[in-house]
Amino acid sequence: MTRTLLAVVLAIAGLGSALAQGNYPNKPMRWIIPYAPGGGTDVIARPISIRLAEVLGQPIVYDNRGGGGGLVGAEFVAHSAPDGYTFLVAAGNTHVFATLLNDKIGYDPVKDFAPITKFDTTPNVLVSNPVFPPKTIQELIAFAKANPGKINWASSGNGAGGHLAIVLFSQETGTKVLHVPYKGAGPATTAVLAGEGDLTFVNPGVVMANIKSGKMRALGFAGPKRLSTLPDVPTFDESGFPGFDSSNFKGLMAPAGTPQAIITRLHSELVKIIHSPENVARMTAAGSIPVGNTPQQFAEENRKEVAIWGKIIREHNIKAD
Repeated sequence: MTRTLLAVVLAIAGLGSALAQGNYPNKPMRWIIPYAPGGGTDVIARPISIRLAEVLGQPIVYDNRGGGGGLVGAEFVAHSAPDGYTFLVAAGNTHVFATLLNDKIGYDPVKDFAPITKFDTTPNVLVSNPVFPPKTIQELIAFAKANPGKINWASSGNGAGGHLAIVLFSQETGTKVLHVPYKGAGPATTAVLAGEGDLTFVNPGVVMANIKSGKMRALGFAGPKRLSTLPDVPTFDESGFPGFDSSNFKGLMAPAGTPQAIITRLHSELVKIIHSPENVARMTAAGSIPVGNTPQQFAEENRKEVAIWGKIIREHNIKAD
């Protein structure tokens, strides 16, 4: 047995003893956020980490490690010791899109992680410039069929969730649109506001103020239900496209091999935090839907998303920028 392996075995054995004595955690934990500070992941995850630290009585070091579209931070956690002190704030990019769009990544998104719970799901909202003629999804389809290739549909980049949603929409409706990739959701949104683009799929938190002020029109949510903050905007399900989903998520994962007692303890505390009234109000205001599912549900949902989007990526030979 190598020294490294022996050290890990001894650490886990000691951790099991600590758990049995009920004194886990007994030192600071670290959450790796695989993106730069200030993004949508921070908005959802940071307050949860603060509250969990209060509940557990130990600090949580909030470590932003951006790079590679989330791959750098995810790889770091995948290869960290499964001792209950290092975790990944996972998202669609770290566990679905980036893993499908890149030929080589330094981890297996299924085998190298132990899911704990999903914090939220954030359905993309389809928005247009207010002068764009269609006001509903059905009107959009009719307009697209009458004007093939003439709709400028902006996205935050090749291979981004919004781009894949465009491909899925075109495939399911038999329409042809012009995909215009930008370097991020901000520039894509600006293009639609300026009339350079007609439409874009975007996180509702990014455009909530523009929708409410009339600077943008919301045609539909690509998620399971309407948002209470925009109650008049229907889902794609309600517009005749059952099952159409383009959502992002944030959730907590540990390195594979982390003791089940730790997973169970953290899951129990996190679910209570996620469903607390103050957190529900905060997530809803940001355009997200609180989840708090089981580790098994989290893992299964991830496998399903990989299957759905992997098929689309392969069929259309989509590559990341």
